Amino acid sequence: MRGLLQAAGATTRRDLLQAGGGGFGAIALAGLLSAEGLADESGQRQAGDGLHHSAKVRRVIQLFMNGGASPMDTFDYKPELERLHGQMLGPKEKPEGFTAPAGAVMKSPFAFAQHGQTGRWVSSVFPHQARIIDEPAFLMAMTTKTNVHGPASYMMNTGFMLPGFPCLGAWVSYALGSLSENLPTFIVLPDPRGLPYNQKGNFSAGFLPAKYQGTLVNAGQQPPIPDLFAGAQYGFATGDADRRTQQVLLELNREHAALRPEDTRLEARIASAELAAKMQLSAPEAFDLSQETDDTHVAYGTREEPTADFGRRCLLARRLIERGTRFVQVWSGPQGAVNNWDNHGNIPNELPPIAASVDRPTAALLTDLKERGLLADTLLIWTTEFGRTPFAQGGVGRDHNRGTFVTWLAGAGIRSGVNRGRSDDLGYQTAEGRTYCYDLHATILHLMGIDHQRLTFRTAGVDRRLTDVHGQVISEILS
Repeated sequence: MRGLLQAAGATTRRDLLQAGGGGFGAIALAGLLSAEGLADESGQRQAGDGLHHSAKVRRVIQLFMNGGASPMDTFDYKPELERLHGQMLGPKEKPEGFTAPAGAVMKSPFAFAQHGQTGRWVSSVFPHQARIIDEPAFLMAMTTKTNVHGPASYMMNTGFMLPGFPCLGAWVSYALGSLSENLPTFIVLPDPRGLPYNQKGNFSAGFLPAKYQGTLVNAGQQPPIPDLFAGAQYGFATGDADRRTQQVLLELNREHAALRPEDTRLEARIASAELAAKMQLSAPEAFDLSQETDDTHVAYGTREEPTADFGRRCLLARRLIERGTRFVQVWSGPQGAVNNWDNHGNIPNELPPIAASVDRPTAALLTDLKERGLLADTLLIWTTEFGRTPFAQGGVGRDHNRGTFVTWLAGAGIRSGVNRGRSDDLGYQTAEGRTYCYDLHATILHLMGIDHQRLTFRTAGVDRRLTDVHGQVISEILS
């Protein structure tokens, strides 16, 4: 087939990636070819060995709280809010992205207590995470550049506030390739009630080759991956007939793609078709949660409300990384005004249900990863796109706040029980150790063996990178 493409004067995938990705693209390609058994004997690395330095992390699970989880009602205890409750101390003019003028200072309606050997303060809405609170490292002064969901979600996922840029999972897939030939490298498990703000833009490959975009899997439907097998009405599409059909289509698609090398979507379609054929053997087993023990299901809360859905997806994330998926993103909450972390109307009533839905599964996932030895090379991340105001909105709601929010990380290469930064006494702005998405992304890439300044892709005459022209590795939280 390669000879056929050359005879047609077309650019091959190998040529395209080497030319389009610059020096790093060639290195990434070498890893991919090596994983496919195509590297020469000159010492090309296997995919996943780390490209720039020794890697501590091989796979990542990211839990994303969509809508803006309130820090002062979860992990960032602020006794000053109790003392100043009811006072009008907020900005006089409505800031950009606020949906209403700032109201009076509002104390948290939830009790806080210290937990673990670290004595970390945790709200009563997270009783299960309180039990594992010594494991993560906390970034207590995360900040962003906007109070608007869409741009903030883009920024936390892609490093930019505008659409069209690759997300973290796509960059990792591009840089390191696959750990398995039978499962996607980057899988997204969205909330079954709907996609987050920006829809699929959060999982996009942007200007990277399209094959590196996230593979969406609706874990709540049966089967989770539709059309993997022919329907019952197509009894002839089995066995050798099915394989021969796939081969003919593959050859036709490759010839078509060879004449259009600039359109990476064609190569992505071919790659997805090849992967789908392999997943006919691997996916049914990987997605079969009935293979798990009763104790595991009880721990994750998969058989009872309100934890059933998020618990199943967290358990599925563990099964996927065990079987070779490199990056799994699990979302809590769809876009919109309800069933997420966007608690404008009533913090006392709106926050507890969404917190309860993720608390037990999150703690179970971290514990399960540790007990199975998977934390030795897996990174678990809990984050959101921004925080919420210490001032009431309306009666007892909280508005958007880009000023400060909380992220935690646990697992390979992370110092358990430490924290970086702090917010001011009201939890309105950062006070020390300000941390942007650029720093978080640089740290994640560093743990995976990648220098964020050297991971680039040339597009429109610019060597783009995930961290743009910013980013520092957060050494305080590294072991």
